[in-house]
Amino acid sequence: MIVRQGLTRWRAQLSDRFWSSETAVMTTLALGIGASTGLGIAIFRHLLDGLFNWSIGGLARDFPIGLILFPALGGLLVAVWMAVASKPGETGLGVAGIIEAVSVHSGRVGWRGSLARIIGAVLTVGLGGSAGPEDPSVQIGAMIGSQVGQRLHLAEARIKTLIGCGAAAGFGAAFNAPISGVFFAVEIVLGEFSGVSTGFIVLAAVAGAVTIQGLLGSSPAFTVPTYQLRSPLELPLYVALGIGAAIVSVAYIRLLDRVEDSFEAWRVPAWLKPAVGGLVVGALAYFFRPEILGTGYAALGDVLRGGLNDAAMLFLLVGLKLIATPLTIGSGGQGGLFAPSLFLGGMLGVGFGAIAQHFFPGIVAAAPAYGLVGMGAVLAGAVRAPITAILLPFEMTQDYQIVLPLMLSTIVSILLARHLEPESVYTLKLKSRGVDPHAKKDVNLMRAILVEEAMTPIAALKTVSASTPQSELARLFRETTHHGFIVLDEQEMLYGVVALSDLERAIAEGKTQATAGEICTRNVVTAFPDDTLDDALRHFGAMDVGRIPVVDRRNPRRVLGSLRRGDIVHAYSSALANKQQRELHLERLRLESAAGVELMTIDLGAHSAAIGKSLKEIVLPNDCVIVSIQRNGRVVVPRGNTQLFAGDHVIALAARDSMAALRKAL
Repeated sequence: MIVRQGLTRWRAQLSDRFWSSETAVMTTLALGIGASTGLGIAIFRHLLDGLFNWSIGGLARDFPIGLILFPALGGLLVAVWMAVASKPGETGLGVAGIIEAVSVHSGRVGWRGSLARIIGAVLTVGLGGSAGPEDPSVQIGAMIGSQVGQRLHLAEARIKTLIGCGAAAGFGAAFNAPISGVFFAVEIVLGEFSGVSTGFIVLAAVAGAVTIQGLLGSSPAFTVPTYQLRSPLELPLYVALGIGAAIVSVAYIRLLDRVEDSFEAWRVPAWLKPAVGGLVVGALAYFFRPEILGTGYAALGDVLRGGLNDAAMLFLLVGLKLIATPLTIGSGGQGGLFAPSLFLGGMLGVGFGAIAQHFFPGIVAAAPAYGLVGMGAVLAGAVRAPITAILLPFEMTQDYQIVLPLMLSTIVSILLARHLEPESVYTLKLKSRGVDPHAKKDVNLMRAILVEEAMTPIAALKTVSASTPQSELARLFRETTHHGFIVLDEQEMLYGVVALSDLERAIAEGKTQATAGEICTRNVVTAFPDDTLDDALRHFGAMDVGRIPVVDRRNPRRVLGSLRRGDIVHAYSSALANKQQRELHLERLRLESAAGVELMTIDLGAHSAAIGKSLKEIVLPNDCVIVSIQRNGRVVVPRGNTQLFAGDHVIALAARDSMAALRKAL
């Protein structure tokens, strides 16, 4: 009895020590999540590969018409399955949904939606849909990490770390590339680097890699000969390849977005859309090239080993894949976007290398070397993760001989792609729904502060009239040390902006008798008081100006104040020091994302249409709600007979397409 009591007390003490140690808890959870993810992906890949080999690799060989029918059948089954198994509105939309969960939903990844999409990917890709296995693999890990964190009631930061652990293990297991998995989780899923979190993510990636290699083997994803840079004269060719990769990746991003929008707007039953998308993909495979079906890894591996170097055929595969993947995903199919990116880059690179070798046979490496570089370059342009894009081809092929050209092409591709299309293949759709994963807590503050909160009001502003003589203008510049003034006309309306450089230019040209109106800039960039500082900053950057007049939205010539660079810095510094304001802003973003609406504040001036009216007398859009009214420092709960007065701050929730109508009504 004494021994038993001693053992019980010892176990209790050990348990208390374990749960009181954050390092012990997180290390154990990271290893467990990594191993569980590896096991889940092994089962997922076994099901997917088995179904693909039975359908496309088996029956379709004996009955080629199956190339058309199987992708259509996969689309139909996925539509029915998703309608039955998924819960409307639940977060689980592949990598994009995981990014949204981390950015907006406190790291909550729903298990039901995740499982539905994982099985949906088996049906889509296994029956020939043009997609990859990595998004579902990441979904497995992120779901496990999020669910473990939620069940243990961990803090939000720890749940996000566990999501990163699962995502790293899932990505690394999908490609047999654990190092790339770590950087994928840091660059794309979490979007920020933290030394402590990254340590746990590395542990999870290692555990996932060990598990998957123990079950499926440790061979690289592609077995290719060793290639290397043969001559420094090749470097301009790799720059050209980077430019081509950027163009292909931007086309990939935009086609995915356009096709998805087209299917959403198509007025047919929802279950029919994936079937039609699969039918068209199958027809492309039947009449042109079947290599575009599924992940495309077999065809890509054959090309990288030198099995095909016909540039025209390879470029045709690029074009077909650019059509097939958007049709598969945009119509409602499930699957990943990484594998198609690698397919596009590999085929583009080998085709480019074949042409280069034809014209420069003495200095150009074998064409498949350009395929390896193209894989990283297109991937970087599509997902905007340069480190992941550089490391992944190394780990997938275990060939580290072409690091310089790979780095060069990758950076060229990502810089040009960002110039042509600011968003990645994952963030474009999120941005269209009002979710900005790039805008972290500090940057989001710029979107939470309105221009009217930072501007210098007109009453405290020194202005000049259009008739002010040049001598008086020079005196004002000298005495005030300002670098610019707003110029008003006889009706006190905006006429232009005169800067010190305008005065210096006039003196240099001998215009000693000119007035402020004659030398000022008439084409003036303005801002509205309800614009955000994020919007205003774009004007400063685009026009390289030091101040912007703030004007009335209803009368753009009526000046309300001026916004200077110093005003923005001061407002940002104040907001950054206010932790509560940052937290409130995040809650606002979560509310807007969850409800599909935006929270807006409308300030009622003396001439507003709603002044003197009660709320029931105002015709408001159907999809909006007046939340509260701030009046003289206190909050008024809105009711039907609540009357509006000048100076009221009306806070409302409104659908994005009703915001303009609400402003007009008030």
